[in-house]
Amino acid sequence: MLIKDPSAIKDRWGKRPSDRTMGELMQAGVIALDKPKGPTSHQATAWARDSLKVEKISHGGTLDPHVSGVLPICLGKAVRLTDIVLSSDKEYVCLMRLHGDVPEEKIRKVLGRFRGKIYQTPPARSAVKRQMRIRTVGELEILEIRDRDVLFRVSCDAGTYIRTICTDAGEAMGCGASMAELRRTRSGVMGEGRAATLHDATDAYVFWQRMGREAWLRGMVMPMEALLEPLPKIIVKATAVDAICHGADLSVRGVHMLDEEIRKNALVALMTARGELIALAKAAMSSQKIMASDSGVAAVAERVLMERGHYPRMWKYSTDLDLPEAEGPPE
Repeated sequence: MLIKDPSAIKDRWGKRPSDRTMGELMQAGVIALDKPKGPTSHQATAWARDSLKVEKISHGGTLDPHVSGVLPICLGKAVRLTDIVLSSDKEYVCLMRLHGDVPEEKIRKVLGRFRGKIYQTPPARSAVKRQMRIRTVGELEILEIRDRDVLFRVSCDAGTYIRTICTDAGEAMGCGASMAELRRTRSGVMGEGRAATLHDATDAYVFWQRMGREAWLRGMVMPMEALLEPLPKIIVKATAVDAICHGADLSVRGVHMLDEEIRKNALVALMTARGELIALAKAAMSSQKIMASDSGVAAVAERVLMERGHYPRMWKYSTDLDLPEAEGPPE
């Protein structure tokens, strides 16, 4: 990261996300739920809410009832980050069934055309308006071909319909094809390797509540900051943290460090030096402009998630906010 002010006072407040108590994680965490075939995403989320005894809960990215795999579940304050999960890239493993015999060479050639930018029209039974749109397929790897069954892995933009890829590929081969099975193996940074079944999550919660054994549940619940990996970040000085919690925008003087490639108007995460999320904001300057400036607004806070008072109130006198009468931070 770029260091804007190497002389900023050491951050000795707050708490690293990994040091939060189990109760704190349940109030601002995220679980990669391994949704089985059968229930809707809404039903699976409702079951998780009842099992984990949380008031606020949401899922990030709908899976059809017959589709299994990673369903991100946001708990407590993390519900306000659901839109980040929805826009994250996804990975699937799909079983496509051809309606006729096709040489393997042709199958590989046709599916190869679906890498990169593709045009798609959502299927008739979808929850969005049926109009042509562009999606990017980063990877499409054929895992196995057996007779008319083709197993492949695909990494793609959010909102890409794998069923449509199968249908379009079948038309291109001249035989027709349909999606036989589908599993989501990753949503953003959340992969199936850490996904937990609803039964395991329920049992782990009971172990924690009744026996005080939290290790199992702690292995499932990630801090909400885990969802921020795709976003560029600005590390805020400790003297400016509580001001942002009270609704102030981030001044250039309040910047400690920042990622190199922040663009003006981009969505950024304002973080403490301990890795805690303060707020989501819109960058008012690029990284280069922030590094070259001595004053002005660096980012406009749009969604504050840190509670007031979590950091001491140093902003009334702090020069990090372009205010007069600077004095040292409280001990």
